[in-house]
Amino acid sequence: MSKWMKRAAVALLVVVVTTVVGLGLYAWRAVPETQGRLEVQGPLAAISIERDAHGIPTIRAQNLRDLAFGLGFVHAQDRLWQLETHQRIGAGRLAEAFGEPALKNDQFLRALSVRETARRQWEQVRGQTRELLQAYADGINAHVRQHMTARPPEFVILGLEPTPWEPADSLAWAIMMAWDLGANWNNELLRMRLGLRLPLNRINELLPPYPGDAPLATADYVQLFRELKVDPDLGRQAELAAPESGVEGVGSNNWVLAGTRTTTGAPLLGNDPHLKLSAPALWYVARLEAPGLRVAGATMPGLPMVVLGQNEHIAWGFTNTAPDVQDLYLEELHPQDATRYRTPDGWQPFETREEVIRVKGRPDVRMTVRASRHGPVISDAPGVAEGLTGPAQSSRYVLAMRWTALDVPNTTVEAGLALNRARSVDEFIRASALHVAPMQNMVVADRAGHIAMVAAGRVPLRRADHDLKGLVPAPGWEARYDWQGYLDPSLTPRERDPARGWIATANQRIHAADYPHFITSEWTLPYRQQRIEELLEARPRHDMNSLAAIHADITSLAARKLLPHLRSARSAHPLAAAALAQLEGFDGRMEADRAAPLILWAWTRHLQALLFGDELGDGLWSRLNGRNFYDAMERVLERQDAWWCDDKRTPAAEHCAEMSNRALGLALDELQQLQGPDPARWRWGAAHQARSEHRPFSKVPALARFFELRVPVGGDTYTVNAARVNLSADTVTGERYLNEHGPSFRALYDLQDPSRSRVIHSTGQPGLPLVRAYRDFVHRWAHVEYVPLWDAPAKEVLRLEPAAADRVR
Repeated sequence: MSKWMKRAAVALLVVVVTTVVGLGLYAWRAVPETQGRLEVQGPLAAISIERDAHGIPTIRAQNLRDLAFGLGFVHAQDRLWQLETHQRIGAGRLAEAFGEPALKNDQFLRALSVRETARRQWEQVRGQTRELLQAYADGINAHVRQHMTARPPEFVILGLEPTPWEPADSLAWAIMMAWDLGANWNNELLRMRLGLRLPLNRINELLPPYPGDAPLATADYVQLFRELKVDPDLGRQAELAAPESGVEGVGSNNWVLAGTRTTTGAPLLGNDPHLKLSAPALWYVARLEAPGLRVAGATMPGLPMVVLGQNEHIAWGFTNTAPDVQDLYLEELHPQDATRYRTPDGWQPFETREEVIRVKGRPDVRMTVRASRHGPVISDAPGVAEGLTGPAQSSRYVLAMRWTALDVPNTTVEAGLALNRARSVDEFIRASALHVAPMQNMVVADRAGHIAMVAAGRVPLRRADHDLKGLVPAPGWEARYDWQGYLDPSLTPRERDPARGWIATANQRIHAADYPHFITSEWTLPYRQQRIEELLEARPRHDMNSLAAIHADITSLAARKLLPHLRSARSAHPLAAAALAQLEGFDGRMEADRAAPLILWAWTRHLQALLFGDELGDGLWSRLNGRNFYDAMERVLERQDAWWCDDKRTPAAEHCAEMSNRALGLALDELQQLQGPDPARWRWGAAHQARSEHRPFSKVPALARFFELRVPVGGDTYTVNAARVNLSADTVTGERYLNEHGPSFRALYDLQDPSRSRVIHSTGQPGLPLVRAYRDFVHRWAHVEYVPLWDAPAKEVLRLEPAAADRVR
C-alpha cells in the first residue's frame, strides 16, 4: 500500500508540475510583445509605442492615419477580449459565444438594429474620419493576424477565435455607449404600466418632477391606455432582454475653474464619468502624438480617439445631459394582417428583414426584424420567427422606437476626432456641433484662460400639440406625435466665462426655468451638484489637491435629509437601541468602516417596499425592487402622506411613523443575519463593495474570483464620490448594496502645467487577468489617488516597422 501511495504521490506531483509549467508557458506567450521591433503590415511609417511603469502607452506616429493604426494595435494587445465583447454586443452575437442564456439579448439587439444601423452609418462616412476608422480597424487586425502568440484566456476557455474588427463595429459601439446613457424608453414603459394601476396624480408622486418644478402638463395618459386596452405586459420581454441602460441614481461630475479661482492663475478642470464598473475598466489611458497633434487621456477600446482628456491647448470633460431623445410609439396592427400597421395615411407594411442568430450548442435561431416609420419594433424581442402573415398576434399593438443614435448619417465619431484637435474653447464648441449622441454636458478650458460648458447632442423638436411630451408611448398613427426635426445645435444650453469663475455639472438641470426649448423633464436629483457647489465656494482659490478632495468627498446630502426620520424610528427589535446608537454623530459622511450608512440604506430599502409595494402590486414591484424611489420617499415622509403610508393589503389605516418603525425592524433582521448580532461591528464597506464585473465570468462562481475585481468603498448614490447602492439582489451571489456603477475614470487637468495633470481608472491597463497589472489601479482608485497623465518615463519601448510593401517611399 505504501508503494502505491508513493507512486500516486509522484504521479500527482508530475501532474501539478506539468500544469504549473504549462500555465506559466501559456502566460508567457499570452503577454503581448511590448519591447523591441516588429515588422507590421499596414502602417506607412514607423510607429513608436512607449509604455510607462503603469502600462500607459505614448504612441508616436508620423501621420494621423498611422496614429489611429497604432492605437488599434495597442488596444488589441491589451484589451482584445474587451474588443471582442464590445463587437459581439453591438452585433447581437453573444449567444454564438455564450450559448442560449445570451439568446434573448441578441434578439433584442437584432430587433434594435444596432449593427445594421452602424453599417448604414459607415456607408455615409467620408474623408479623414473614414480613413482613421479604417486604420484603427487595420491596427486591431494586424496584431491579431500577425503578432498574437496566444489567445487571452477567455478565448481559450470558451473555445473562440478573435473576430476581425470592421469600422462599422466602432460605430456600433458608439451607439451602445449612447444606449448605456439613455433611459427614456424604460421610464416610458414604466409610466404606461403604472397608468394601468394608478391615477395620474399618484404616478406624478411616485415619479416626481425635478425639485421645485411642477409635474409636466400632459394629457391623461391613464385614461388613454385604458381606452386603447393596452396589454400591461407589452414590451416586458424587450425590457428583460435589453442590455442595461440609463441606471437611475448615477451620472457624472465635471467642473472647470477660471484662473481667477485657482492658485496658479490658469484654469483647472476635473471630471469623473460614472458608468458600469467592469474588469477590465471601460477606459484605457493613452497618449497620442503625431505632427500637429499631442493629446492624452481616456480612450475607449473600439474607438480611435481620446474621448476625455487634454491636448496642448485645451482640456475637456463630459457628464451625461440625459435628454429625452428616445420616444416609444404604439403601432396598431391591422386586425387581419400583422405585416401592416396603422399610419396617418392608412395601413402600411412594416419594413422587414430576416436575421439568423447562431447559438452555441444549439440550432440557429431565425427571426424577422420589423421597423415602422418611427424606427425598429423593439417589442419583437426576444424574437418573432413566425406568425407575421396573419392575425395571430399576442397584442393589438407593438412598440417602435425613435432614437437619435440610430440616425443615418451620424457624425459623433467625426465630432470626437475634431475635439481632439481643437485649439481653443471656440474651436471646441464649433466641433461639438457635430456630436449626435449621447448628449453630453461638455466643460472645456483653454490655455488662453477661457472656460465654457456646452450641452452637445441632437435634441428632437416636438409639436406644440404633442400632449404626451415624450413621457409615455404615443399612438403612432397620430401625426402630432411625430418629431419635427432637431433643435439647432447653437441653441442647446451653454455658458462661457461666468463672473463667478467656475462651471460645474452633475446631471442636474443645466438651464434656467425660462429656457425656451424642451430638453428633458427627468433631470437627476441635484444633491451631487449642490455639494460640488458648496465645496467650490468653500475657498476663494483652488489647487489640484483641493479638487482631488472634491473627487473624494463622501458626504451625502440625501442622507442628511433622511436621517431625522430614521433617528425617530422605534422598534422592539433587541438590536434597536444598539443600532440607533451607531447613528450618534453621523452627519451623512458615508464612510466604509462605519455601521451608520449600512443601517440607513437597509432601512431605506425596506421603507420603500412598505410605502410603494402594495400600490404597485407584487408582480410589478418585484420587477422594480432594484429601482430607487428616493425622491418619492422623501416627499411622502415630509408630507406624512397617509395615502402612500397606508398598507392597502390590510383593513387598518397605517401611518408613516408606523411604516418607518416597521422598516427599522426589518432592516435589523436583515443586518443581523448579514453581519452578526453586534451593530458596533457592522461595516458599510463589507456590504458596499465596488465590484468590477467581468463579462462573462462574473456569472461563473468558480471563475469570478480570478476575473472580477472587488474593493470596499464608502459613499453612496448621492455623494460626489458616487458609489451607487444596488438595492436588488445579485442574481448569482444574492448580495445587496453592491456598488457596480461609479467613477469609471477620474481626471484633473492643469492648463498652466500639464505635467501636473493626473488620471486614474478602476482596474489596470491590461485586460489579461494573468498579469499583476490587471489590478494595478484598483486600490489607488478606491483611495482617490492618481497617476501622471503626461511626462512619465518610458519603461518599455516597442517599434512597429512597416512591412516593405507598405513603406512610404
